[in-house]
Amino acid sequence: MSSHLDPAEWVFQSYGRACNDPRFFEVFYSNFMGKSDEIRSMFVDTDMSAQRGLLRGGVMWLVMHARGMSDTKIRALGESHSKKQMNIHPSLYGQWLDALVETLNAFDPEFNDELDTVWREVLNPGIKLIQSMYED
Repeated sequence: MSSHLDPAEWVFQSYGRACNDPRFFEVFYSNFMGKSDEIRSMFVDTDMSAQRGLLRGGVMWLVMHARGMSDTKIRALGESHSKKQMNIHPSLYGQWLDALVETLNAFDPEFNDELDTVWREVLNPGIKLIQSMYED
């Protein structure tokens, strides 16, 4: 790692740089919805302004979980996205993470291949927890 920071701290700082620009969340959803018709259809009746606020918090919870925060918020996300509630299939999280990394690349001036890898490593444990709750 080119940074002296621990991986979760490096991601935290990257996120701060990227979401300083209010367009970050709009571009993320454009990237994410561009991945498939299935994803696009999930947002047809969604208040996207509210959704962008939820995304801001959700990514922060994943980052904070990686920094040692309890998994309470991640479990709540997992429950709300489970088959019983929003029915967000676990297979969609890879595309979500790809869209996030693409958006970070566009908005974080310090983004590079190494940071791409670190973002994925830092968020994956929280994403795996959310995915594991799909059928619960």
